Amino acid sequence: MEFLIISGLSGAGKSHTADILEDLDYYCVDNMPIALITKFAQLCLAAGEQYEKVALVTDIRERANFDELFKVLDGLWDLGCDYRILFVEANPANIVKRYKETRRRHPLAVPGVSIEDAIASEIKLLAPVRERADYIINTSDFTIGMLQSEIYRLFVGEDAKRKLVVNVMSFGYKYGIPIESDLVFDVRFLPNPFYMAELRELNGLDEPVSQFVLQNEITREFMNRLQQMMKFLLPLYVEEGKMSLTISIGCTGGHHRSVAIAKALSDNIEGLGYAAQNINRDIQK
Repeated sequence: MEFLIISGLSGAGKSHTADILEDLDYYCVDNMPIALITKFAQLCLAAGEQYEKVALVTDIRERANFDELFKVLDGLWDLGCDYRILFVEANPANIVKRYKETRRRHPLAVPGVSIEDAIASEIKLLAPVRERADYIINTSDFTIGMLQSEIYRLFVGEDAKRKLVVNVMSFGYKYGIPIESDLVFDVRFLPNPFYMAELRELNGLDEPVSQFVLQNEITREFMNRLQQMMKFLLPLYVEEGKMSLTISIGCTGGHHRSVAIAKALSDNIEGLGYAAQNINRDIQK
């Protein structure tokens, strides 16, 4: 079992780091008391493959002697746990700015102690942990996407493609736009199969409806432009750090046009190498 200890300066981004590691299938626990680490490791080992990768966030709030932490961690070797330490830091000026923006109190900022002095004290207190760290990340000028890139580089590999799950959802405007939508496309300008008696009771997954919608000249032009847009946009979303994208395709009732377009777009996105899920929200309504 692999144990990763996430430590570092308050306000440097330990929680964001843990969130990204969760997407890499790490089981993450924030601010676990040092005294419970060994017991927790034993429970994880007893659970077998369910907890193959675990990340524990420790910080200055624990207020324990770090010699105790190192003693506990070294004891993990006897349990058969391979552990590493990831230290997250940032320049004091950046940390001050983050605390000003969030209006949170630094854990060492007691009455009469400025944020700057609290940060300086924390840097000194955490020096032994930083010295033993296997990885050090400075997040001073990082966006979330840049932090994600660095985490993937360290724990997945330089050439690993970050996961982006694309949900392509059809819907009917008469039932409202899906609130989870990132991108919304209205296809009510396309010819409507509803007005053809032989197609009315079918839906966009049925071959006659799908052919009627997709073989239309306007639809072919629209799909070509939409697919080119996806080819351009999706790598940018990956680079920005987005893990999930919902593209909603709407027609009047969510039975015919939007369903056919959503299925075709989902297939195209899979052809580009992304994980795509086709969801038809209103097809049964």
